[in-house]
Amino acid sequence: MDTFKECFNTILHGNEKDSRLAARQVRKLLYSSRGDREKFNEIKDIINSAPDEYSKILDGWRQENFVMAISVIYFLHDKESQPDFLFPWLFQLLQHPNGYIRYAVVKMISHEIGPLTVHIRFPGDKSILGERLKPEKADNILHTLVISLNGLSIALWQPKYKKYKYIDSLPPSPYKSVQMVLAELEDSCHQEDTNY
Repeated sequence: MDTFKECFNTILHGNEKDSRLAARQVRKLLYSSRGDREKFNEIKDIINSAPDEYSKILDGWRQENFVMAISVIYFLHDKESQPDFLFPWLFQLLQHPNGYIRYAVVKMISHEIGPLTVHIRFPGDKSILGERLKPEKADNILHTLVISLNGLSIALWQPKYKKYKYIDSLPPSPYKSVQMVLAELEDSCHQEDTNY
């Protein structure tokens, strides 16, 4: 498997062992393809079609391999003007019973929080903001993200979680995954005059 396309084809159509190996091969390919523009275009296409491809997967182990492989290359997506384009799919995956899938999703959402909060963490620093997402649009996305995650948190909450003081001590669950993302958001948005 010398290309991302071959790896994802094996993840989607190979047997369980080959699918798992192909998912791990994605990381190796990523770090061996520095500067190869064609491979980065391949990555963009794979990420853009990820929700549709995922919806066709029936095997739990194949879903895990697919999402874990996507999480490795996700940071290279080409949607700077629309960083939340995969959020509906990622919110769905945050509720998945498989902890490996949820953890991969927490990583992907956390990756988006950095660019969305740069204007909060470095107010007025034009050298960091550059031509990226405008602060107003980032604020709107953050606001929607907080509302959606809080709604999901309420829906997933169970009385047994009441006895846990820290997120780390919560049992593995979709609720814990949502709380991990909310904590990342709070850390990144924390400022005295912030309403997030």
